[in-house]
Amino acid sequence: MTDPAVRGRELSRSFGLLALLGALLVVAGLVGLVYTGVATLTSMILFGWLLLIGGLVGLLHAIQSRGTNFFWLGVVVAALNIAAGVVVIRHPHGTVEALTMFAALLFLTGGVFRLVGSVVVRGPQFGWTLLQGAFGLLLGLLVLFDWPHSSLYVLGLFFSLALLFDGLGLIAIGVGGRRIVSLVSDQQTVSEELPDKP
Repeated sequence: MTDPAVRGRELSRSFGLLALLGALLVVAGLVGLVYTGVATLTSMILFGWLLLIGGLVGLLHAIQSRGTNFFWLGVVVAALNIAAGVVVIRHPHGTVEALTMFAALLFLTGGVFRLVGSVVVRGPQFGWTLLQGAFGLLLGLLVLFDWPHSSLYVLGLFFSLALLFDGLGLIAIGVGGRRIVSLVSDQQTVSEELPDKP
């Protein structure tokens, strides 16, 4: 059986590594916010490689499951992923422009649906939903009116913000986890030092 003190140290070290990973993500997010153009191209190239690797893995899986009903579906999906990955890697600028346009249209449609839904339903979250809809509509219009120039920074900005907030979340979990492990270890030490009652 593992000694509780050893287990506590292992847990504390694991939470410390989690906080360190969070700090690295925060630094990467801050760097990305400063160099949004580089972050945009980096995110596109990573996205392309993920599509390519995912397509190759899917193709291997389809080949292993040949003879089943889903063989051809797996081959087609894998081939589409591989083709999309190659296109994204070879033409990251064009892909960025297309995805930025798609993001702008998503913001616009989402904003319009939230605005209309909040006015029609008038539920308990009316004000909040109305604000979300207006913000989505405004963001979509800003990105769309500045397109294709906005494609140089929009996706990199979102990517960097995602890294930043994920990093802050990991830091919070790591620091909080270490604090809890420390409190539990201190409580256990105190209870072991107290004399047993007869």
